[in-house]
Amino acid sequence: MKWGYDQETADCICSLNRYCAEYRGYFAKTNFVKEATSSGTPSFITPRQQIMKEFFDESLAHAWPSFRDEEVVWANVRCLSTGEAVSVNGTHLGHNLHDRKGSRHCINLVSVAGQPG
Repeated sequence: MKWGYDQETADCICSLNRYCAEYRGYFAKTNFVKEATSSGTPSFITPRQQIMKEFFDESLAHAWPSFRDEEVVWANVRCLSTGEAVSVNGTHLGHNLHDRKGSRHCINLVSVAGQPG
């Protein structure tokens, strides 16, 4: 798999799930870098507002890749009233959690393909 995750985890999180997530810090053990995609269409692009160091610092602090509103490709992502973030194709991406800076989209690494940076 692209970032070193396993297919069973990816299937469970992306396709058979509406609430669960990969374990805390999972992404930090992989080689995730820059552009998150779902089903071949961009879902999140970073950095935009934040610099890469801020993105990685925040992601490590929260244990999941954490994108801000400016980094969401809204044509391809929806946030449901439950807080769940999904692709327009229906893939579970993660959840939108609010903090003092605003919306923070905590996205499961297994839900994105990415582009090596």
